[in-house]
Amino acid sequence: MEDRRPTTAGDPPPTGARRQQPIPARSTASAPPASSAHPPLSPTSTRPLRPSRRRAVTAAVLGATALVGCSRGTTPAAAPAASSSAPPGASTASSGSPDPTGPAPSASPDRLAGWSLEEMVGQLVMVGTDADQLSPAATDAVSTHHVGSIFLAGRSQVGSQAVAETVAALTGSATTGTTGSTPMLVATDQEGGEVQVLSGPGFSAIPSARDQAGLTAEDLRSQALAWGQELAASGVTMNLAPVADLVDIASPASNEPIGRWGRGYGGDAGTVTAQAAAFAEGMRAAGVVPTCKHFPGLGRVTANTDTASGVTDTVTTRTQDEAVSVFAGLIDAGAEVIMMSSAVYTLLDDTAPAVFSPVVVTEMLRGDLGFTGVVITDDLSAAAQLQEWEPGQRAVQAVRAGCDLVLASADAAVAAPMAQALVAAAQSDPVLAARVEESALRVLALKDSLPGA
Repeated sequence: MEDRRPTTAGDPPPTGARRQQPIPARSTASAPPASSAHPPLSPTSTRPLRPSRRRAVTAAVLGATALVGCSRGTTPAAAPAASSSAPPGASTASSGSPDPTGPAPSASPDRLAGWSLEEMVGQLVMVGTDADQLSPAATDAVSTHHVGSIFLAGRSQVGSQAVAETVAALTGSATTGTTGSTPMLVATDQEGGEVQVLSGPGFSAIPSARDQAGLTAEDLRSQALAWGQELAASGVTMNLAPVADLVDIASPASNEPIGRWGRGYGGDAGTVTAQAAAFAEGMRAAGVVPTCKHFPGLGRVTANTDTASGVTDTVTTRTQDEAVSVFAGLIDAGAEVIMMSSAVYTLLDDTAPAVFSPVVVTEMLRGDLGFTGVVITDDLSAAAQLQEWEPGQRAVQAVRAGCDLVLASADAAVAAPMAQALVAAAQSDPVLAARVEESALRVLALKDSLPGA
């Protein structure tokens, strides 16, 4: 039977007038009960925030009590154990690239001197490989298409030493001719509970986020530090966690991607912010880059973008929204990487999934919230939500919208057409070419921040 557990792997075809129509809402979020209506957020929560780069993530923990006042009055019951106002106008995902809103990346443009367009594009792609053994498609993506980041996928039981050997075999191909001798980002999905790629000797059994929510912030930070050290010892430099999705609906178990599996920290904005921040700080202290996901929040839908199409949120708003305030708090605390959701948010931009929406990525995440770090997609290779686009179109749409890293974790074979499509599109579009360079510099700046870089 098919494994239906969540993975990090979640517009109509871009043709003619149909492209301008909202995506049918096959699976919508349910509005919270009237008694749980959003109260106004504090002034500091609603104004555009500017992140304090390198500020300790504990700032979010220490300020959690202030955020609790912004949360709903009632915390929804835990899911059973298992395996503000809309912006003016609308923007289509097929429109031209928006002007960058945030400050320039910290890496000097000189870093790209002598780089070909193909090499720069390679820095924008992360390809998946089985954690137990090298994928030929992933190896080809690195050697032929200059892909500069890898994702360890699957459910591995082989242990730390064997994983380290797999990582070394692939990162060893980061040469002058492939990635400009730039080290690779090596990512995996080590949330805990049902979503833990790496297990076996050398790896702890990590509790689910729902169980982590019961720890004190300091205890969670300490445990996350230990989990991060295990990853670092295996050569992993990036963890696509923590989940920062606020599951504040009446029945959390009906939230297929998060609540059903205990992947979230709950329905209280203060708790989610504090615990996600503690997890992130522990990872970063171990030398592993955390990734806060899935902006602007995936806790109010009833289907999973990995396995269903038409997944739509009809609740989340651009201002005075608690789900968005969680990400604002994490950004203000120094978040370095944020993963986009692939759902459609009708009150934000009803013409495109968030990952393809300049409104959500550039205007909202970078503009309203002031995020200057790396924006990564959820898996674009196999998600059912995005199958109406060709793989190359998915990559181009995401980068046009403002994303920096395109994740092809579930199907490594699509990394090549994604890279090829980005190169071809950038060759004919100077605006997209500038976006490619901007994103490459952001990714390089992130790599420069790693221990030993």
